[in-house]
Amino acid sequence: MNLEESSAQAIDAPEGAAAIFGKIEQGIATIVEWLCVALTVADMLVLLAGVIARYGFNAPLMWSDEVASMLFLWLAMLGSVVALHRGEHMRMTAVVKAIPDAWRPLVETIALGVMATFLGIMVPPLVQFAHEETVNIIPSIDLSTVYRVAALPVGAALMGILAVMKVFQKTSLGKAFLTLAIIGGVAGAALTAPGALQDLSTSTQLLIFFFCIVGTLVCLGVPIAACFGFATIGYLVLAVDVDLSVVANRLNEGMSSLILLAVPMFIFLGLLLDSTGLARLMVGFLGNLLGHVRGGLAYVLVGAMYLVSGISGSKAADMAAICPVLFPEMIRRGSKPGDLVALLAATGAQTETVPPSIVLLTIGAVCGVSINALFTGGLLPSVVLGLALCLLVRWRYRNEDLSRVKRATRQEIWKSFFVALPALALPLLIRYAVVGGVATATEVSTIGIVYCLAAGLYYGGLELSRMKKLLIDTASLSGAIMFIIGCATSMSWALTQSGFSRDLGAIMSSLPGGAPMFMAVSIVLFIILGSVLEGIPAIVLFGPLLFPIAASMHIHEVHYAIVVILAMGIGLFCPPVGLGYYFTTSIAKVNPDEGMKPLVGYMVSLLIGVVVIAAVPWISIGFLG
Repeated sequence: MNLEESSAQAIDAPEGAAAIFGKIEQGIATIVEWLCVALTVADMLVLLAGVIARYGFNAPLMWSDEVASMLFLWLAMLGSVVALHRGEHMRMTAVVKAIPDAWRPLVETIALGVMATFLGIMVPPLVQFAHEETVNIIPSIDLSTVYRVAALPVGAALMGILAVMKVFQKTSLGKAFLTLAIIGGVAGAALTAPGALQDLSTSTQLLIFFFCIVGTLVCLGVPIAACFGFATIGYLVLAVDVDLSVVANRLNEGMSSLILLAVPMFIFLGLLLDSTGLARLMVGFLGNLLGHVRGGLAYVLVGAMYLVSGISGSKAADMAAICPVLFPEMIRRGSKPGDLVALLAATGAQTETVPPSIVLLTIGAVCGVSINALFTGGLLPSVVLGLALCLLVRWRYRNEDLSRVKRATRQEIWKSFFVALPALALPLLIRYAVVGGVATATEVSTIGIVYCLAAGLYYGGLELSRMKKLLIDTASLSGAIMFIIGCATSMSWALTQSGFSRDLGAIMSSLPGGAPMFMAVSIVLFIILGSVLEGIPAIVLFGPLLFPIAASMHIHEVHYAIVVILAMGIGLFCPPVGLGYYFTTSIAKVNPDEGMKPLVGYMVSLLIGVVVIAAVPWISIGFLG
């Protein structure tokens, strides 16, 4: 064998191994995807059956909530597996993208190795936690809770296996084994030295684990859930010597709120809205109504995002529904792609509080705020921010050339209105169902899904062949969200036990200026957190710590919730770090650099609007009754 042949075999061997690991990963993912499809459909049917039985026959199903909760936990964990397979776990990639191409595979491998190690550490305590649950019984169905919580170790084990499979696909076998051995060895050594850092001051411990370690892992592109979980495990083992079963318990607690059952349902509803073409009908009506005025289609973009956000609760679904309908015509009229993507990103931040926003559901679940009150309080603040954006739009488009634009006739406007009426009525239907007591905030999404399916069949836009993809997309996004909530809940508990929440409360309470200064600092804090951690992790992590302080200063909980959500939205969609801006440019297929400059003005408008909302509580709570 000559040197050239040896080299060729050395190159082919890793590729062959990568192909084998890829097939194994794909096989596992395919099975899990079909399970997710079945779980999502079953969960919808159980929730819908509960609504029909209670409201239609006045015979509530006593078991529906428990069964739905059991299905949901399995969906969340298996959806997390799908999200890992598809690379859809939330993470910050700005730093990774700035790394030279030659080093990027190594960084990606390290990130996957950290994820695999974290999951490997978590499986034993999750198995122990599930075993302890065998003695507990769910009364309504006379079934051990182990059948529910078994989802935690099963999901974690499958994610760990897939993470390892991905490591071996990223690099050669030798480098993959070396990476896993180093990360696993460091983690193993730490686990065998409980309490090694107990002598350090609490502030030093918090700085090491929840600033340095979390910050480093986030910059390396490790999924945010794993960043939180890894740092929490390190703190509990090395600093306070607490059994890791606590983390398992908190993970279960964070993913078990009945309110969060609405998350996958509203995500699916948003995807249906796009798939059935109902969003295009809305945009078509608004375009006929305002398309002939200067900046008219920009106004339509602001209004359409408001309407669609009120149905889907998913920003990615909102933008994917609106962008293909409006952008081509706006560009034909002379708008620059960078201006359009900047406005689209700004409307993403503007509509964060439009119900049924997933962030509203999350903050209601983790902070104990009434979902009905949040749904009511979130409507007007988004209108205020929309008006702030429209004022800037009016100035920017003051010289738009409309000489070739044909104004829609009154007949065309009315025709498009009646065609779009079923779509326009959907937000009102959802709102009425919750307020009228027909369904809870968790169940109302199923009514919207049935309505959307019926409308899709009527208009002919429903493609049954796409249902599997929509259901898998739903499971993936839901799993990514729920796994972050579970890990963030564990980290929040650790911060509370460390005394951090007490110290934070003392600092925030002693700020000069009282409630106004507290509100101002909260706005700045959540803009930064929204930028670095994204919305849901920021809310889950710091919401429970800051809401009691706001209450002690007599700030209404709904008012405070609306302000911090909007501030977080600005951070989420504000470059250079905000992830929301980058998925906006990805959906619009526009280079991120093109939208940076025009986005500045929109973000300043939003910030001014948030300050006005913070200063005038009536905007958030005036209609609560």
